[in-house]
Amino acid sequence: MINRQMYVLAVQDLQLSSDYYRDVLGFTIREIGDDGWRVFEREGCQIMAGHCPNSTPAAELGDHSYFAYLMVDNAEVYYLEFNDKNVDVIKHLNDEPWGMREFAIRTIDGHRIMIGQEL
Repeated sequence: MINRQMYVLAVQDLQLSSDYYRDVLGFTIREIGDDGWRVFEREGCQIMAGHCPNSTPAAELGDHSYFAYLMVDNAEVYYLEFNDKNVDVIKHLNDEPWGMREFAIRTIDGHRIMIGQEL
């Protein structure tokens, strides 16, 4: 049984990413006792971000920069929240034939997240 999930991401600028996840995406930032790592938390999602200035930027990974599909109760609430904050929406909210209402965003680091709800 999987009890919870946590994503691990490499980011070029840990402070810039922390500010973005807190101020734009609404995450809480938690220090973990290592200057090179922070945990971003929002509801049931945890993202452990590591400062990796020499890694390939996520924006250069193309389709491989998707790292999460977050299942929510109401995708439209998140869609409107993120639109109000000028988040880079790369797929607009849509009801899909596979039974999902979903949209996708790109973070300041170039990572992509799909957010959806079951119809």
